[in-house]
Amino acid sequence: MSDLKTQKLLQLFYRESERVRLLELGKLPAPDGKEQDELQVWLTGKRDFSLSELTQQHWIKTCTAGYTTELVLHPNGSLDEFTLFRRQKTTGEWQLVNGMLELIIYKDDNRYTSTVVANQGSSVHSAIEYKNDQLHAYLKLAQTRPQVG
Repeated sequence: MSDLKTQKLLQLFYRESERVRLLELGKLPAPDGKEQDELQVWLTGKRDFSLSELTQQHWIKTCTAGYTTELVLHPNGSLDEFTLFRRQKTTGEWQLVNGMLELIIYKDDNRYTSTVVANQGSSVHSAIEYKNDQLHAYLKLAQTRPQVG
């Protein structure tokens, strides 16, 4: 596992284990013995995304503040994001890196980046988001069912 992937997983672990709200990547403490055991259990609930599952459906993205959008990941690496009710559109790009979904979204003069980690046995996944390279929010992204017909 790459060092950056390990750091991003550890950052998400600390948030999801409710030890801290959010920690910068450079300020992550090394887990102690008990935390190391908890981290290993937490990791068993995570998995890598497969490329084929990313563009098969739309996604719903929400954060702890309640801002909710719909994401469409296109096979060419571009993405469209729409506010859920007013349908205001923003754009960006995505890629699969080390099994994690990397998102970059541009809104006005802001750049939002996040790394989505897939959950095992669930279509609801987790991410930490940065706004203009500043730690910003904890996200949940849900894969919707593929369209039929």
